Amino acid sequence: MPRLDLSASAASITQALCDIPSVSGDERRIADEIMAQLADLPHLHVHRDGDTIVARTDRGLPQRVVIAGHIDTVPINDNVPTRLLDQDGEPYLWGRGTVDMKGGVAVQLKLAAELSDPRVDLTWMWYDHEEVDASLNGLNRLSRTRPDLFAGDFAILGEPSNGRVEGGCNGNLRVIARTHGVRAHSARAWVGENAIHAASPILVRLAEYRPREIPVEGLRYREGLNAVRISGGIAGNVIPDLCEVEINYRFAPDKSADAAEAHVRDVLAGFEVEVVDRAEGARPGLDAPLAQEFLAAVGGEPRPKYGWTDVARFSALGIPAVNYGPGDPSLAHHDQERVPLAQIEDVERGLRTWLTR
Repeated sequence: MPRLDLSASAASITQALCDIPSVSGDERRIADEIMAQLADLPHLHVHRDGDTIVARTDRGLPQRVVIAGHIDTVPINDNVPTRLLDQDGEPYLWGRGTVDMKGGVAVQLKLAAELSDPRVDLTWMWYDHEEVDASLNGLNRLSRTRPDLFAGDFAILGEPSNGRVEGGCNGNLRVIARTHGVRAHSARAWVGENAIHAASPILVRLAEYRPREIPVEGLRYREGLNAVRISGGIAGNVIPDLCEVEINYRFAPDKSADAAEAHVRDVLAGFEVEVVDRAEGARPGLDAPLAQEFLAAVGGEPRPKYGWTDVARFSALGIPAVNYGPGDPSLAHHDQERVPLAQIEDVERGLRTWLTR
């Protein structure tokens, strides 16, 4: 197994992390390695909950910042081990996890090891099971077992953001719309009722739906309502009696999950709808004093985060939170996932400048 060396460059740490497979549910090895590197550092108090690791400074400073990143990835598809590539003269690290989000984790680990005298007290969190059902999420679990560890005035999540600050996040809602019919032999289709045919108006409504762009506290969030899966039928010669259309709604943080659900039910009026998953969005949180100081230190104009991230968990606790990490979000989960080494260096420089000035 690759060994971590937190005195190496953040890019080298990223490569070592990515070369330790850690698909959701298989994070034990990478968590063991992180724990081994942090356990003996005198300026950190380290706590482990399953495969989630928390490291804290405790210098009695008036402000505390929480900086977090997940250590799991989506499944590997012949893209581990990593490779160094050159694209138009720019060096990249290619492979699963380089974008989502071991580049951000590498920066965090290096700074956690080196910053023994930061300008604010720090809580570093590296957690498991982010890429799967929310009930398994390590932050979710930790919030139940050790809610005291979430105390903070501002939070940063190292999700990929092209090295720019992305405020808040869209909410996420998944529903199943069902239609029912009557089974029959397909040679005598008039005896039955075809549930798949009955679902066609659902697809028409979704195809005609025009998603909105909604301004929230100076950032413009794009929504989306899409069919993502459809299932029905039991055999090639049977008229189906059930069809299920899975629909995903990404909604701006100007509305609650309840309001988002009501909107989807209105769009699908007349059809049976079951909510199978929902997660609140998070407002940008950029008006907090620490957020303003952070923006001034790292530079650039803030952008909205279109996908859902765990900043929403901090927002729900009343902690303003932003996303800030290396990597292009459009390459997250992509088989050609790759991150420019310069972005890893830039994010490290930005965080180090802010935390030490």
